[in-house]
Amino acid sequence: MFLAKVEGAVVATKKDPAMSGRKLLLLRPMLVDDKDPTKFRPGANTIVGVDSVGAGEGELVMFCQGSSARLAPGLKDAPVDAVVIGIVDSVDVLGKQIYSAKS
Repeated sequence: MFLAKVEGAVVATKKDPAMSGRKLLLLRPMLVDDKDPTKFRPGANTIVGVDSVGAGEGELVMFCQGSSARLAPGLKDAPVDAVVIGIVDSVDVLGKQIYSAKS
C-alpha cells in the first residue's frame, strides 16, 4: 500500500466496458522526506487510480497497485493497476503526527 494526495479527477468517456461507471482519480504519491521524516514530500510522478471509497480532491488516501488492486470488490475482471482503498485520517512518524485530516 502507498499514500497519495488526490490531485484531481480523470474523465474518459470511451474506455474498456469493465471500467464503465468507475470514478478515476489523479494521484500524486506522498513520501516521507528522507531529510526530515516529520514531513511529506511529493513524488515525481502521478498515477490514475480507480476510486473504491468515495475520495475527493485534496484528500490523502491509501492505494494499492498491481495484482492487489484487482482484489478490491468488483474489480477482479477490470483492467486496473491502481485502486484507492482508504481515506487517511492521520499519519504518525517517529512519534509525531505529520498529517491530520482534521487540520
